[in-house]
Amino acid sequence: METVKNKFKIHIKKGDQVIVTEGDFRGKKGRVLEVFPKKYRAIVEGVNIIKKHQKPTNNQKGGIIEKEAPVHISNLMLADPKSGEATRIGRKLVDGKLVRYSKKSGEIIK
Repeated sequence: METVKNKFKIHIKKGDQVIVTEGDFRGKKGRVLEVFPKKYRAIVEGVNIIKKHQKPTNNQKGGIIEKEAPVHISNLMLADPKSGEATRIGRKLVDGKLVRYSKKSGEIIK
């Protein structure tokens, strides 16, 4: 897979609650487990489940396992901390630090 040269700052970080906006899992909420900035993708808990045929190794059984596949970041929106709805993100300076905040409620996102 080709890597995309990032023109934009990624608005999602590991541990964020997100909502899927497009695709088969539209409307589903989950926590971000991992972010791949160079590929512009993220793995979300319980979203985009695939089946993988895995060979047995020394410490792991073989068979068909289910795991999460990466989702493109443009198909994800952050969940508002107050209402739980999808929201856009802004950045502002607070006490000399750049913090993310919810455009919907104005609340700072940690």
